[in-house]
Amino acid sequence: MSTDNNSQENNKIKNKEEQEKSKVKEYTIELKNLTKRFGEKVAVDNLSLNMEKGTLTMLIGPSGCGKTTTMKMINRLIQADEGEIKLNGTSVYDIDPVQLRRTIGYVIQEIGLFPHFTVYDNIATVPRLLKWDENKIKKRVEELLDMVTLDSSYAYRYPLQLSGGERQRVGLARALGADPEVLLMDEPFGAIDPINRLKLHDSFLEIQEEIKKTIVFVTHDINEAIKLGDKIAIIRAGKLVQYDYSAKILYNPANKFVENLLGQDRSLKALTLKKNKDFVSNEGVITVSKDTTEDEVLKLLQKKNQIIAFVLDKNDKLVGRYWLEKAKKDKVEINYDEEPILIEQNNTLNETLSTMFACGEKLLPVVDRRNKFKGIILLDKIFEEFNK
Repeated sequence: MSTDNNSQENNKIKNKEEQEKSKVKEYTIELKNLTKRFGEKVAVDNLSLNMEKGTLTMLIGPSGCGKTTTMKMINRLIQADEGEIKLNGTSVYDIDPVQLRRTIGYVIQEIGLFPHFTVYDNIATVPRLLKWDENKIKKRVEELLDMVTLDSSYAYRYPLQLSGGERQRVGLARALGADPEVLLMDEPFGAIDPINRLKLHDSFLEIQEEIKKTIVFVTHDINEAIKLGDKIAIIRAGKLVQYDYSAKILYNPANKFVENLLGQDRSLKALTLKKNKDFVSNEGVITVSKDTTEDEVLKLLQKKNQIIAFVLDKNDKLVGRYWLEKAKKDKVEINYDEEPILIEQNNTLNETLSTMFACGEKLLPVVDRRNKFKGIILLDKIFEEFNK
């Protein structure tokens, strides 16, 4: 990265740090001098971390570095040999382990849905253990299905009737069943194919913006860590190497190990820090309803001197697009696409750039996880950010 670019980003980071210092920090999770041994092997070595309320902390490092062990010590699935773990100021060792786990959401790569339970019963598992009223459980299940964008018909399906991505959404909903303050996630998207994984990332970020849980997320993927995390904890051989905001780690890696973990394309990875939602434009954007005729669309586009009109339903969901192109003898031809290429508001600029290169488009419509139209993003705008 260039010196000027580093200087600009360092100034941004310093400003953010000053803002953070002015706040009274409220830590949900405090890990102090944690050590765990398995025989002669030290899996976690005197590790200390404070995780602020409502933030998403990514734990990353090589296989066997101690990241999953660290996470499992929080809900006492693994007992620490030394050190202290506090949730909201209370030692986890002062809480009954069963009760502790019922108040912490837990999502794993294999999902772990009960195959003989319906989706409804899977999500209702912990609320029933906590003896919630059945009407309250029903309302909560409906809320969570809507949150993870699965319609009510999914409630009475079984896990084997779902795709991998759908099962993962149900797994997230089940972890949130009793509305826990803390959520532990152990490589939850690792077994999902790349396309659905990106969709799950975007939906997950949008959900986190709404629920603001304190999340500990284990991953081996640095791109996933940069995209999702508020902060990243890099672990090597059980020791904490660097713990900081994603941007600061990207622009100021602590040592050669962190540099190698980040890879050579750090300029491109910088685009991962930036989301589409911050670059959406509605300037000059034409939208029409499903009932608008082709002739009306053509006249509107010619009047506004535009070539694209996006078709929205009554709920502002994107359902298609019209576009103009020159035909023979300078005539204009109008075309319709009922499945336009689109991107989600929590896609990174890096992902969006790749999509644009792949499809040859210079602008793309931006939607939220419910497919609601938010505006457009321009290729020129991404290039501006890349060249800063």
